Amino acid sequence: MKNGKTQTVASKINVTSEIGTLRRLLIHSPDRGLGKVVPSKAQDWLFEDIVHIDTMRRDEYDYYVKLLLYFLDPEKVQGKLAEIDADPTRSFYKPGHPNYFNSDAVIDIQRLLADILEDEVIRTKLIAGICAVERTSFKTLTQLSTYDPPELAKILISGSLPDSKTMLFAPLPNFIFTRDIGIVINDHILLNKPAKLARTREALLSQYIFFYHPLFAPYRNKIIEIPDNEHHFLLPESDVARDYTRSTLEGGDVMTISPRHLLIGCSERTTLYAAQQVMRQVFDKGVVDTVTIIKIPKKRDYMHIDTIFTQVKKNVWVLLASLGRLGDEAKKRDVLHFFAPRDVSEDLRILQFYKGLEHKPIEIENLEDLLADISRNDLGCTDPVQFIYSGNNEFPFGAREQWTDSCNLLALKDGVVIGYDRNDKTAEAFRAAGFETVRAAELLQRFERGEASPETIENTFIMLPSAELSRARGGSHCMSLPLLRDGF
Repeated sequence: MKNGKTQTVASKINVTSEIGTLRRLLIHSPDRGLGKVVPSKAQDWLFEDIVHIDTMRRDEYDYYVKLLLYFLDPEKVQGKLAEIDADPTRSFYKPGHPNYFNSDAVIDIQRLLADILEDEVIRTKLIAGICAVERTSFKTLTQLSTYDPPELAKILISGSLPDSKTMLFAPLPNFIFTRDIGIVINDHILLNKPAKLARTREALLSQYIFFYHPLFAPYRNKIIEIPDNEHHFLLPESDVARDYTRSTLEGGDVMTISPRHLLIGCSERTTLYAAQQVMRQVFDKGVVDTVTIIKIPKKRDYMHIDTIFTQVKKNVWVLLASLGRLGDEAKKRDVLHFFAPRDVSEDLRILQFYKGLEHKPIEIENLEDLLADISRNDLGCTDPVQFIYSGNNEFPFGAREQWTDSCNLLALKDGVVIGYDRNDKTAEAFRAAGFETVRAAELLQRFERGEASPETIENTFIMLPSAELSRARGGSHCMSLPLLRDGF
């Protein structure tokens, strides 16, 4: 790169679990494109609602970034929160601005995009690719070439020009969910293949970043791309054909759960065909030797497997009861269930595959059995395995709070997770399981006063303000792409 700054970025990438102490991750702060989502296009752009962008940035995502920095790069924020909050321009959070926090541990993907755009060849190729995907005029292509890399990065993500009124193409509101663009599996990087057209530009930007940024240079031969069926352009568009012949996958359906074990969800966004292709590649490359495929109902309520369960601690998981053992038991008690027409697409099914024995998968009856086995046998946990249920498994709060991401939590380290403050019954369940629940603002003040520290905090559910963030249908797990975690 021309400025040479990115050459100093530490390049180690390795993720072997969901709960090892987090050391480096990719995020993307809400950009001006989010403020351009209109009601008539919200669902086409995969948003359930329009959001108030200033509130989302200032009063909600702001706390997320500060927490991440306090845990991963404290020198950037420790003792500086009052100064940061007093700045009316909020420039601390703006990639490309002189006051940007510019952490090598908490990395905004927009910064990486601006870095690679410093290279004239890459910039020319990427602009041409984006303009082809978006079907813009040649005039637009030449216009984009006039902007400097930081501003061009903003335009390619937000779709709008600096005057904030002119939109060249649709925004990418889902880019805040960096988990979906890829996933780190040990020291390999699996790139996504989105199911929805609204995320095509995200996938292209991500490809360029992972293949061209110096941060990922040592891992370029360890990037896994999912192949399409060689006759994909001839295949029918029906749902059944799509599931068995097309490759679509998003990172929310993939979890590196232990060094040798990968979970892949088959969902509204990830097909069985893609899961099979990933399994073949990770087995062939020796990345893992166990793959568990979890087929969940294709419903917007769930979307990815990380919307129905995530790991909190070696022996603690949060999940939606209706898709676990308790849901099965409730159905067995329901007489009508025995006589109701069986809708196979609504079933949850779990199959575990071992390298060399792919033709002899083991079927696992329910989520709790799978997760307990991971805790005991993959992670070597000897403590009793605990399950915390969305909404404390009380009607109607289980489904209501799962919809606002009660099961979608990011572990900062074993037993310390970030979630949303609006899921009151789930918070009750955490307290009943022996966890402290604390609001993000309060915890940050404790850190500032020296009353607590990221190193000593344990068994804690940190609650982010979430009135606007929750409208986007993604939680802290979705808003993170871990690049480096400590092993056990």
